[in-house]
Amino acid sequence: MKLKYILPSLLAVLTLITACSENGDITLLDEVQVSSSYIALPVDGGSTAITVNAKYDWEIDTADVPDWLGISQTSGTAGSSSVTFSADATLDARSATLYLHSGGKEQILEVIQGVASIEEVTIAEVFAGVNSKTYRVTGTVTAIANTEYGNFYMNDGTTDDDLYIYGTVDASGSYSWSSFGIEVGDEVTVEGPRSTYGTVVELVDATFISVTKSLISVSSVDPEDGNMPLEGGEFTVNLACSGDGVTVDIPDDAKDWLSIASIVSASDNVTITFNVARNDGGDRNTTIVFYTTANGTEYSCQTVLTQAGSIMPVSIAEFNAAEVSDTQYRITGYISSIENAERGRFYVTDFSATTYVYNMDGFAELGLSEGDIITLVGKRDEYGETIEMTSAYAEESKTVTAISVADFRNLSDDSDTYYRLTGTVSRSTEDNTKFDLDTYGNFALVDSTGEVYVYGVSTGVGGESGQFGTLGVNEGDELTIICYKTSYGSLIEAGGAMYVSHSAK
Repeated sequence: MKLKYILPSLLAVLTLITACSENGDITLLDEVQVSSSYIALPVDGGSTAITVNAKYDWEIDTADVPDWLGISQTSGTAGSSSVTFSADATLDARSATLYLHSGGKEQILEVIQGVASIEEVTIAEVFAGVNSKTYRVTGTVTAIANTEYGNFYMNDGTTDDDLYIYGTVDASGSYSWSSFGIEVGDEVTVEGPRSTYGTVVELVDATFISVTKSLISVSSVDPEDGNMPLEGGEFTVNLACSGDGVTVDIPDDAKDWLSIASIVSASDNVTITFNVARNDGGDRNTTIVFYTTANGTEYSCQTVLTQAGSIMPVSIAEFNAAEVSDTQYRITGYISSIENAERGRFYVTDFSATTYVYNMDGFAELGLSEGDIITLVGKRDEYGETIEMTSAYAEESKTVTAISVADFRNLSDDSDTYYRLTGTVSRSTEDNTKFDLDTYGNFALVDSTGEVYVYGVSTGVGGESGQFGTLGVNEGDELTIICYKTSYGSLIEAGGAMYVSHSAK
């Protein structure tokens, strides 16, 4: 432990205890008196009781009672009352100011548990620490995620993983990011309580302490948004550097498509030009880090290079198996469940698997329902153990209408309009039909309104034909398919059928 601090609230409490009137006596109210206006609770948890003597009914304002503090009673009648304050064990000191009202007067009660101390530790020690404990850390800013609340990443070299600072506040507790002047590469000191969000360790609403500006920074890049086209080309970074020379770190996973073309130095300005190869795969990005030294201290800054790529068409199973990245994937399936249409949260299923689509812009405006077919492009992401498609947009969608067999038979032939049919798998009574559940899926689908001949069923949206036997569908099972209306001579058929689900009857 390197530093200890006494919280201002504790100093205020101690001041209150010692505050006296001019004649040296503690000032007391005539309407209500307490045996102690200072309630100290042990850091390991426990309780403390005080006595309230009131001439009138009294009440403690519950709006000021924190969740961690228990009070045996918050109101009482005239006379003498015993009030017990209790709390569970805590890792860090905490306090509360309460207000007791009686006879139009207000008595202040100060509650404190433990003595505040804040450890200055390494980021590795934060990762090994415990939630709810407050830590002070110093590290280099590696990335800035949000400039409204002050979300950024930092590292001090004691671990390969960056520590996430989820919100940065000033001494008054206000978000004031612009006033801190923090940039990538700066050395920053903050302190805040440790928390975990899924597998991410973070300091939440950390208090800004200080910043030491880096001796190297990115002045500009070209293209200015850092986005390179699929075709590749030259990417230029201009640096302001007052240290001793510049070194460049290109991540290993980018060295096969990113290389240095030239480095030109002029006084404190350095221009580095990179060659970016053509991208025949999905979207990709990398973080280029620049270093300089001065008096034995290393300083750094960085820039992110993103390159557009081809959209990768995959099955949903292949999408789920992919790594989290900025690669763009295309999937097609039917909407199997809608969690929240306004927010664009729903599930999509194809022949291979199901995945979750999170916060798709414009989904509600499409007016789609469960069962409709949709083609999406988006990124593979995850939240905890949930695989997600994020930044998704719809390339195409098809309405799928649930319909009875009788109504289906009365439709005009149309291979562009899809319907959902549910019925019992049976042998057809119509001429020029066959019964095949092993290979292609030829049979009659029968509901209460009639029967229709199903001419081949794929294993699902985007699935294979000729593999119907792998689905395990038997005669007499209830089967749901997506199909269009077609005919062969006088025989009405369900064409282009795709498997949705089945159950034994």
